[in-house]
Amino acid sequence: MGTLARWARAEWGPLYAAVREPLRRRGPAAAPMTVGAVGLTAFLQYVQNQPWGYQLVQDLGAVRAEDPLWPALARTPLSLFVPALDLPVWGALVQILLVFGIAELCLGWWRTLAIAYVATLAGTLYARLGITLGGHTPFGLPWTDGQVVDTGPSAAVVGLAVFVAWRYGAYVTAGAVTSAMVVEVLVKENLAGKEHLAALMAVGLLCLLAALRPRYAGRLRRCRRHLWWGRRAGRGSGLPPIQS
Repeated sequence: MGTLARWARAEWGPLYAAVREPLRRRGPAAAPMTVGAVGLTAFLQYVQNQPWGYQLVQDLGAVRAEDPLWPALARTPLSLFVPALDLPVWGALVQILLVFGIAELCLGWWRTLAIAYVATLAGTLYARLGITLGGHTPFGLPWTDGQVVDTGPSAAVVGLAVFVAWRYGAYVTAGAVTSAMVVEVLVKENLAGKEHLAALMAVGLLCLLAALRPRYAGRLRRCRRHLWWGRRAGRGSGLPPIQS
């Protein structure tokens, strides 16, 4: 039991600390974007289940791979918050509340939305590529998937979960989420599962860029310092300063 507790502290301790402090100080007000996203998702669910509202939601937030590219891209941001009609809405609400909420507390609201959009956009664009490749290829999709309404927060949730877990050192959790998505595709090969993998690949690239950024930022600072000292040395010696 002690070993398990130590492992849990090592895996989730930094993440728990990052979430606990703002919640303790401000409560739900610490994650206003998440609260708004939950409310928006519930509202869109209500509207699309009304006779007068279904087509309105489809026109504003429903994405299909067969749609023209630019209208689909314009609908993609809202599509994150349009619940899939064939799934219970409470699942989408819980996903947004937990994963978006933790991400907002740890990363801030605009980074959370940016990562969520990148993950969703990766899935949306992959669907077009997959249909082009065709259902007979390992990474392809049957042409019928082009007619599937592609909405909901699942790709964004998967991407955010992996990014936050990686960012706070919960590598086993990040690996478990990734493995679950791979198993999902192996057990039930469908559009949603492959879009989740596309979202993971996009977020993996973001993780790589975030890991490389401090290294290159440090090199840039050293280069600037070297140039600055070179200019000062040139002025002090009466020689022409180094040209940058």
